Amino acid sequence: MNRIQATFERLAAAQRKALIPFITAGDPDLDQTVPLMHTLVAAGADVIELGVPFSDPMADGPTIQRASERALKNGMTLRGVLAMVGEFRQRDSTTPVVLMGYGNPIEAMGWEVFAAQCAKVGVDGVLTVDFPPEESQAPFEYLQRYDIAPIFLLAPTTTEARIAQVAQLARGYVYYVSLKGVTGAGNLDIDSIAAKMPQLRRFLSLPIGVGFGIRDAETARQVAEVSDAVVIGSRIVQEIESSASGDLLANVQNFVAGVRAALDRKE
Repeated sequence: MNRIQATFERLAAAQRKALIPFITAGDPDLDQTVPLMHTLVAAGADVIELGVPFSDPMADGPTIQRASERALKNGMTLRGVLAMVGEFRQRDSTTPVVLMGYGNPIEAMGWEVFAAQCAKVGVDGVLTVDFPPEESQAPFEYLQRYDIAPIFLLAPTTTEARIAQVAQLARGYVYYVSLKGVTGAGNLDIDSIAAKMPQLRRFLSLPIGVGFGIRDAETARQVAEVSDAVVIGSRIVQEIESSASGDLLANVQNFVAGVRAALDRKE
């Protein structure tokens, strides 16, 4: 069983919601990514989304764009990201890792080689922002061969026909983008998220994670009430960006642990 599926089944049995933090590989530097990943787990992360930096991250807001720029300046590459996952796996064989990025670096490597390398180092899922389901059949087949979950984005504007397409291909979980726009933008409307869920669940049996615009523990708790998972990216990357090197891990741990406590709090 894929680690993502096993994690969501364990959480469902315990009536808990998944916490899925995002960081960009290679930010703030090449040496901090693996320690950050372990820090996220210690703070209560259930799945880690690890961003593959890209020179034109069109779906990302300025915070994650700056993280990508820093990582690329540090020499981060797709092969380097895969090596970091392999290093993480030396100490953690259970926490799912999802690579999130854009198709260009993967296509340069080749999907078949990429999928094989993902399996070798212990990647559990791949979310390719700019690959819609109608362009994902060949990548899907390579990922499926190695039991790696293809993960897709859905948005408030996604049609039912597209939701049905995603339902055919997606594995692991589905990432619902709670806002129109780029990562980190705007203010969340919890009621509109809640109103969208019945439509999504008519088509999807997979867990649904909600992300974009979740800034604090209380907002995360509200989102968790209407979804299966909470995805937090820009706010954690901001913490990384603003922390002095000596405070980095402690600051990230404190923020993520606060979100975990809010998700687990019984009213």
